[in-house]
Amino acid sequence: MSRPAVAIPEKLFFKIGEVCELAGVQAHVLRYWESEFPMLAPQKNRAGQRVYRKRDVEMALRIKELLYEDQYTIAGAKKRLTNELRGGGKLKVNGDEDGQVVSELSSADTESFTPTPSFSPGVAPLAAEERQRLKQFAAELRELLSLLEQHETKRETK
Repeated sequence: MSRPAVAIPEKLFFKIGEVCELAGVQAHVLRYWESEFPMLAPQKNRAGQRVYRKRDVEMALRIKELLYEDQYTIAGAKKRLTNELRGGGKLKVNGDEDGQVVSELSSADTESFTPTPSFSPGVAPLAAEERQRLKQFAAELRELLSLLEQHETKRETK
C-alpha cells in the first residue's frame, strides 16, 4: 500500500469542508461514508455542524484508499476496516519539517492487516500495475470466450 502521505494540519477539530479538501471527496460522499462506516463518526457542535477529529480525518483517508485505490466494495472496505481495528493496525502520525502532521500506514502495520476484499477473502489487494495486467488478461479471456461462443453457435447451426 504505497499511498502518498497526506499532510494533516495540527488542529483539534476540522470542519467538513476541510476534511473534504484533505480527502479529495465531496461533502455528500463523506456524509454517506459516515452512514456506512460506524468507525467514522464525527461529533457535532452546538450549531449541529460536524466537527472531525484527527482520527476521523485519518479514517476518511483510509476509507478513500480502500474504495478508490484498492477498489474494495463498501461491504469489503467495512469488513477490512473492522479487521484492521480489531487486529490492532494503527495509523502512524509523524511530524514533517513544516510542523505539519503526516498520516501514513507503516509497513509493519500493513503486514498485520488481514485482507478481506468482498470478492476474494484472504487475498491482498494488488498494486496498480498488477491490477492493470489482470484487467488486460481478463479482456483477452473474454475475447477468447466470445470467439469460442461464436464457433459453438456456427457449429450448432450446421
